[in-house]
Amino acid sequence: MKRKLAAAIVIAGMMVSVAACGGNDGKDSSKDAGPSSWKGQTLTVWTMDGSAPPQWSKDVQAAFEKKTGAKLKFEIQKWDGIQQKITTALSEDNPPDVLEVGNTQTPAYAATGGLADLADLKKGIGADWTPSVSQSSVYDGKQYAAPWYFANRVVIYNKAIWAKAGIKSTPKTRDEFFKDLDTIGKKTDAEPLYLPGQNWYFFDGLTIGQGADLVKKQGTTYVSNLADPKVTAAMEIYKKYASYSKAPKDKDEATPQQATIFAKGKTGAFIGMGWEAGTAIQANKAIEKDLGYFTIPGATADKPEGVFLGGSNLAVAQNSKKQSLAKEFLKIALSDQYEGELAKLNGVIPNKTSLQSNLQGNGAAEAAAPGAAVGGTTPLIPEWAAVENTPNPIKSYMTAVLTGKSPADAAKQVEGEINKRLAQQN
Repeated sequence: MKRKLAAAIVIAGMMVSVAACGGNDGKDSSKDAGPSSWKGQTLTVWTMDGSAPPQWSKDVQAAFEKKTGAKLKFEIQKWDGIQQKITTALSEDNPPDVLEVGNTQTPAYAATGGLADLADLKKGIGADWTPSVSQSSVYDGKQYAAPWYFANRVVIYNKAIWAKAGIKSTPKTRDEFFKDLDTIGKKTDAEPLYLPGQNWYFFDGLTIGQGADLVKKQGTTYVSNLADPKVTAAMEIYKKYASYSKAPKDKDEATPQQATIFAKGKTGAFIGMGWEAGTAIQANKAIEKDLGYFTIPGATADKPEGVFLGGSNLAVAQNSKKQSLAKEFLKIALSDQYEGELAKLNGVIPNKTSLQSNLQGNGAAEAAAPGAAVGGTTPLIPEWAAVENTPNPIKSYMTAVLTGKSPADAAKQVEGEINKRLAQQN
């Protein structure tokens, strides 16, 4: 299931002032009077290409139309250029009523006033949303979206190589993982781990695992936090992992596609998204029988490593005239029945831990699920978007450390650029 869940979000500099267009001082702009007015209306929902399986959409549509008497219209959007398209749509008087928005994009849209406050929805159906996946739908203390689905990285390994090294079980701690990689290096001719120097979302997960953040507030502005000892500790862990790899130190996981390297059958493991296994199989069908998955292990067996949670939230446009009907759609779409169905059909992490049983039989998803509870995201501030623009200074920092600079010196090398980008006006 290949999605741009972890794609860099390039919103800074292009967001328009939606707040000025709303003209409602943050109050509910809904013009419908509730259930009595729903019959005969049409609710428009934007979902991204690949997010909503046809069967799920069909089932949700039937349930929605039966309950409300209204029509439901799904409009599928392409990822390319979606930030500008949503920005424009939210500024109009007749926007789509419900929109799928990337979880790390949500704060930027909320900051402009383009999204409706969903506090009542949170109280009604969100009491048991997993906190780590729900945090991206909150901005400035208010619930501006609802968590929908998520994915995170796992270890994808070659069972044949591990067996050849005499390893009989998967590791439960980070040190056990390192020991296994040592064993593969000594007992086989395989590269123990393929890890390019700029797999920065894995690094972000390590910083989350250390309880660190990539930015800090200084007065009224945000600045780089790369010099934080906890961030340094995360980078040292990354450096240890990278010591088992011959991958380029100045490239990311897409240059070349790490799954195609793994597909050659000469690599013990790599750290990636579940859909990357499909990329490997596409490159070499024979690798399929040797594929295995496990959760990225943390310092202790009782807590997995921190991971970056990529995914999507569902939001209601502030300028929608059908907000009560839109919230009724969300109640149905996010119900245990249909949230569970989405997890089962797409192999994505649902918004509740209790629904993870729907992932049974999907090896990659089962391996990803434990990490969701301790995962997180990049900084949930509108200012962060510009930091990920190419060239990404975090990647430059990583390469500098891996090629000999101390973490402190590497941080100094890029913090000026990071601070400059964080200071840009959205």
